[in-house]
Amino acid sequence: MFDANGRLTDLICGNAAANAVWSPRATVQAMLDVEAALARASALHGVIPASAVDAIVAACNADNLDADALMTGAAAGGNLAIPLVKQLTAVVKARDAEAAKYVHWGATSQDIIDTGVVLQLRAALDLIDADLRSLSGALAQQAQAHKATPMIGRTWLQQALPITLGLKFAQWLDAVTRHRERLGELKARALVLQFGGAAGTLASLRDKGSLVAQALADDLKLTLPALPWHTQRDRIAEAASFLGMLTGTLGKIARDVSLMMQTELGEVAEPAAAGKGGSSTMPHKRNPVGCAAVLTAATRAPNLVATIFAGMVQEHERALGGWQAEWEALPDLARLTAGALSNINAIVPSMEINAERLAANLRITNGLILGEAVMLALGDAIGRLDAHKLVEGASKASVANGTPLFDALAADETVARHLSQDQLKSLLDPANYVGQAQAFVDAAIAHSKKQER
Repeated sequence: MFDANGRLTDLICGNAAANAVWSPRATVQAMLDVEAALARASALHGVIPASAVDAIVAACNADNLDADALMTGAAAGGNLAIPLVKQLTAVVKARDAEAAKYVHWGATSQDIIDTGVVLQLRAALDLIDADLRSLSGALAQQAQAHKATPMIGRTWLQQALPITLGLKFAQWLDAVTRHRERLGELKARALVLQFGGAAGTLASLRDKGSLVAQALADDLKLTLPALPWHTQRDRIAEAASFLGMLTGTLGKIARDVSLMMQTELGEVAEPAAAGKGGSSTMPHKRNPVGCAAVLTAATRAPNLVATIFAGMVQEHERALGGWQAEWEALPDLARLTAGALSNINAIVPSMEINAERLAANLRITNGLILGEAVMLALGDAIGRLDAHKLVEGASKASVANGTPLFDALAADETVARHLSQDQLKSLLDPANYVGQAQAFVDAAIAHSKKQER
């Protein structure tokens, strides 16, 4: 039987855990958790009778509500909290008519919706935090393992100079480390209570407003902000920005892996698994389906971030459209980011490395990629410009004759006067011209380890 609330593609660009955090039931339950906490906090400070709490809290279970009626009521009322409070009050009234008088006391719809979203966001960020920690470990391990493995570096999609495979992993790791730092800062600012009443003054609670707000924040284990933030959406926008940037970094990793996985390069491959990456018509195909899912997320994420940013321009004390635009954009963005992260986490630790193809691709140009190394060595003796002209001429001869650059250089009298054949061979060895690659790997790993302290 099909789930009317789900999409058939939910597990292509998402994952079960993140989808569950933002499911319709979880959304309703998060709002009900706020209502239950509000009853407890209000009773704690004598705003509502303590005798009303048990009935309200017992009723705050999503299974007690009619989802179809919520959808219909939300369309009529403009938000989900209005029909939710109506249904919740009816459930409480059936058990305790007196307690029903105190449902949703002192709050406004946006308090319940925003704080519910913050609870969901916290759960989503916790999942992302754990997956980022796993990814950092896997990237550090691969960077260390391949710290000295030479491969070709590419600029403008063309062969440039040698690097190491470990450096590529380290570059990804360093970006992930920065995202982990951002996430810690984001949590401190974004995981806060929203509680201001109708116009953000908590006038409905008279002199108990600040006390109830603090108790409510403590109950939900959220930070109490200095004041309500109904139309100040920078916290949500910062969360969206973080999710968008992280998805972009994951997309960068997926782009590199998928390019290196092309048949003509064959340097790496996604881990093999039964039924994964096949073609419906070509039996030989092994498609980078994990990378495709990540790149799909990276394509969609910027527009979702833009939607949330556009919604920041809001009217007075309550928004007309901008706030409402977040309701679908933020969950979709969070699901996409979590799914992309899950896919990269499945690829990196067990990525297949083809050392032979890495080495073979370094030899494709017959040594031309090491021309700079020879030029600089000769430049010490004959000057950089003359050395450049000499190596450029030798490179053209190598291409024209289809012979190694070594042969063209070794036959040149000027080269022979200043460089022995052993020196020339050493200069044309890719492993000897990777600069600070290994030191950069060490630096990235060390930086990452600081996050574990």
